[in-house]
Parts: sequence; structure tokens; C-alpha cells
Amino acid sequence: MKKNRMTKSSKKRLIVFGTLSFFVIIYFIVTIIIYIYNIGSLNIKKDNLNNNLTELKREEKILTNEIEKLQDPAYIAKYAREHYSYSKDGEYIIKINDKEKETSEQKFELNINYKYVIFGSLLFLLLIIGILKKKK
Repeated sequence: MKKNRMTKSSKKRLIVFGTLSFFVIIYFIVTIIIYIYNIGSLNIKKDNLNNNLTELKREEKILTNEIEKLQDPAYIAKYAREHYSYSKDGEYIIKINDKEKETSEQKFELNINYKYVIFGSLLFLLLIIGILKKKK
């Protein structure tokens, strides 16, 4: 039987071209990964810009509608009364503080959250007590 023997020059050629091929393949793989990442990030930016565009178009419609409404003197008077405390002759302005409503709503939400924390803590304590009793 004949054994396939490689000559020194064949080994050197294989090492040089093998190493060169390895680095070229790695370069192409890294380049492809970078391009894929860039495409993904550009798609995310595109989606964000499309969302911004949609939001701006909606805001434009609202502002265009507001401009049309501001052409009407009755609407201007109503707007001034609501936003700038303007009143007609004989009218009195009474302001209701909205901050009081917000604080009472926040207190209610905090009370609900405390109830959940207390309930969860009690369940946890009962679970620990049950585990300790089973061990005894």
C-alpha cells in the first residue's frame, strides 16, 4: 500500500492558503453580520419614524381643526372663558382645584397597593409556617 505523503512545499502551501482562506471566510462572515445588524437597526429607525409621522399627521389634523374653529368668534369667546378666565358681564368665575382630585385618586391607588403587599406578605408567612411545621 502506498501512503499519501505530503511534501514540505505542499504543507507550506496548505498552511498559507488555509490560513488565508480562514481569514477571508471570517472577514465575510463578520461583514455579513454587521450588514444584518445595520439593516435591523435601520428597520427599527424606520418604524420609529413612521410612528412619529403618523403622530405628527394626527397632530396636524387636530391643529388644522383648531385653526378652523378659531375663525368663529363664538368659539374664541368660549375658549377664552375656559382657558383664560374671561367672563361675560354679570358672570362669576369659580375655579375648582383639580390637584385635590388627583391627590385623592393617588391615595386610593396607594391604599390598594398596600392591601396587595400586606396580603402577599401574609400568604408568604403562612407558606413559611407550613413548611416549618412539615419539617418537624
